[in-house]
Amino acid sequence: MSVRAAKAIVVAAAAALTACSLLAPFPTYPQQPSAGDKDAGPRVAICYDVLASSSDTVQKAAQDECGPGTAAARVDTDWKLDYCPLLLPARATFVCKPK
Repeated sequence: MSVRAAKAIVVAAAAALTACSLLAPFPTYPQQPSAGDKDAGPRVAICYDVLASSSDTVQKAAQDECGPGTAAARVDTDWKLDYCPLLLPARATFVCKPK
């Protein structure tokens, strides 16, 4: 195998690994509660792709943002693309409730 081919394989592998991490759920700005909303508490939101991320993965990401001593409870999901990129179009909003 030539040096050029080996470099091409390394670059392709690095690009593939980077592309996978681009689809990982990440925190964003949460949707604000509407007037009279009964779900009180701090809110967190996670951008994710429904095809690449399981519900458990999104829940864990929200729980990590809420922190210890709380439970992340999903209250809404929207697709407005205001705070999430096109590749991760869903935004799940959670309320951090005390355990």
